[in-house]
Amino acid sequence: MLVDFIAGARPNFMKIASIIRAINSRKIEGGKLSYRLVHTGQHYDENMSGSFFAQLGIPEPDVNLETGSGTQAEQTSAIMLGYEKLLMEAPSSLCLVVGDVTSTMACAITAQKLCIPVAHVEGGIRSDDWTMPEEINRVVTDSVTNYFFTTSETANENLARTGVSEDRIFFVGNTMIDTLLDNADRLKKPDLWEDIGLSEKDYFVLTLHRPGNVDRPDNLADALRSIGEGVRGKAVVFPVHPRSAKSLEEVEGLPENIFFTDPQPYLEFNFLVKHAKGVITDSGGITEEATVMGVPCMTLRDTTERPETITVGTNELVGTDPDALSPFLDRLFAGEWKKGAIPEKWDGKTGERIVASLERILCR
Repeated sequence: MLVDFIAGARPNFMKIASIIRAINSRKIEGGKLSYRLVHTGQHYDENMSGSFFAQLGIPEPDVNLETGSGTQAEQTSAIMLGYEKLLMEAPSSLCLVVGDVTSTMACAITAQKLCIPVAHVEGGIRSDDWTMPEEINRVVTDSVTNYFFTTSETANENLARTGVSEDRIFFVGNTMIDTLLDNADRLKKPDLWEDIGLSEKDYFVLTLHRPGNVDRPDNLADALRSIGEGVRGKAVVFPVHPRSAKSLEEVEGLPENIFFTDPQPYLEFNFLVKHAKGVITDSGGITEEATVMGVPCMTLRDTTERPETITVGTNELVGTDPDALSPFLDRLFAGEWKKGAIPEKWDGKTGERIVASLERILCR
């Protein structure tokens, strides 16, 4: 039984790595499943995807659709055309997609139209913010998904409300956390640590890439100035996403304590997060990693699709108004940040649960 694993963007590689390890282990034990790793090429530069294969022990893709850059519509159509051609020539038994990027939605639709069932890892999460391209990707993907592998009871409830039957929902945990725990002893101090002069728990990590935060240079500049002032002179390490880089070209006069760097490899980035005083982000995945590492996290968004990072973990939802950040930083500097805990089933065994479920689905 051949399962297609779809990966196209940086978060996908982190989420797929533990499933690949689990299916390889099962094969040694006599498991009947095999996989084909399909890289759509949505993220196509070394900083955003290439280094992940080496660092996380992911094999080179069996297929690379080499989609490249373009608008969302251009990328969606290119991925669908490339994946359709692959399936027409060599169909799989199931298409497994992860997360909420363009590749996730495009390949799910393509497979389903060719009567190939779809499984969605991280199914059911919702922000209810339709200005986010990722939210549209989630809703569309789940509307054509047969089997849902979920990270939380909240995701299970979201799916149940839309009429998904219980036998199609598998509460397995979080594969991104599998990868984090698998690599906890391998995290590497980046070169910039010495270059900037960082010291443990004495700096912040910042990531911004959501359109509402970065597409308008003036909005981005206001946020950066508010952050630079609010951290009380501490260094802020900002690995710059390509989307943010475009707006930064038009911005001048930014705080000197914000250090702009290229996107960091996985092991180096998570070293920075683990040893930071706090994280300021608009990413969903980073809130999960910060929660497991016990690092205070502030999310510059009005909604989140990962509420467990707030109700259980170390994350707080700040909003998109730069002035709203100050009270949260005050709490952190006062030593009043909540301790947080680890959500249910975020225990490093999610990949194993997914592979066991796939075997029951496909080999029964």
